[in-house]
Amino acid sequence: MKVCIFKSAEKLIAKSGVKVASDHQKTALEKMGVEVTDKITADIDAVHINTVFPDSVAACIKAKLLHKTIIYYAHSTMEDFRNSFKGSNLMAPLFRRWITFCYNLGDRIITPTEYSKRLLSNYRIKRPVYALSNGIDVDYYKPSPAGRVSFREKYDLKETDKVVISVGHYIERKGILDYVRLAESMPEVKFFWFGYTNFSLVPEKIKKAVLNAPDNLYFPGYINKEELKEAYQGCDAFCFMSHEETEGIVVLEALACQAPVLLRDIPVYEGWTEDRVSVYKAGTDAEFKDRLCGMLDGTLPDLTGSGRKLAESRSFAAIGAELLRIYGVDNEDFNSRRRPVSA
Repeated sequence: MKVCIFKSAEKLIAKSGVKVASDHQKTALEKMGVEVTDKITADIDAVHINTVFPDSVAACIKAKLLHKTIIYYAHSTMEDFRNSFKGSNLMAPLFRRWITFCYNLGDRIITPTEYSKRLLSNYRIKRPVYALSNGIDVDYYKPSPAGRVSFREKYDLKETDKVVISVGHYIERKGILDYVRLAESMPEVKFFWFGYTNFSLVPEKIKKAVLNAPDNLYFPGYINKEELKEAYQGCDAFCFMSHEETEGIVVLEALACQAPVLLRDIPVYEGWTEDRVSVYKAGTDAEFKDRLCGMLDGTLPDLTGSGRKLAESRSFAAIGAELLRIYGVDNEDFNSRRRPVSA
């Protein structure tokens, strides 16, 4: 079997979760013995589309002309487009119409969670929609004492320092304003936010919050995959205050590294994370501070073992097997598309 994972706007998405998700698809398929290419040719069986740019539409048209099955990944919704960049709220309804058009070009649509699947059910989607996690490389993301030492040495942190991290773009939806307030309320703790967004793309209040952050909150910017893994391994808590997600790959990464995880209690985590079992959840600023204090001082139980098991349930092997089921490799409709076609 041969599958194309179409590459689109590589520079634009290079530091995004969409790029990570497409890389995950490639690894998951290869673990199942599937050959992966980035070219849409007559000998492929299916094509994955991960973006909603014009070249993605063109790729779908080419795939249809070649009678190839199109798997469209619904990474984005109108709901998680809001409260992101300048003008995003104004453009959100138009964005919804555009992504609905794009997703309907697929033969099958995959979205990361049951929550995002429910959101799409309110769109005019005419194709079958499947909920399937983006998955996580549990062989790469795992706890490491050496990684903890490396992270703390890099940022001149003592072993006794209490360190909390978060990851994401500088956008309101990711909870960056809430995170700044949390750091202000806990001056004895060191906070880090990894990730970066050009200030010209975000509202003034975001720029002001970052530039005037308290002394115990650090913004190192975008860091590479290895450095981020060490941050998960070296922190005392991963605090993700995002208000809207379709899954949150960084949550899986943190869980796999056995970082204690604190999440905002929002619908996307229902059904696969459980408060006080694999993660802790909070809603208000006061609740976040209360939970975080308990996690850092040890008065709340350590949940990292069950968190690791949760990540393992979304391993690439498990995701790859589910992908083959969604393809319907034994399905007559799918196999009918595999006949040779001249390019």
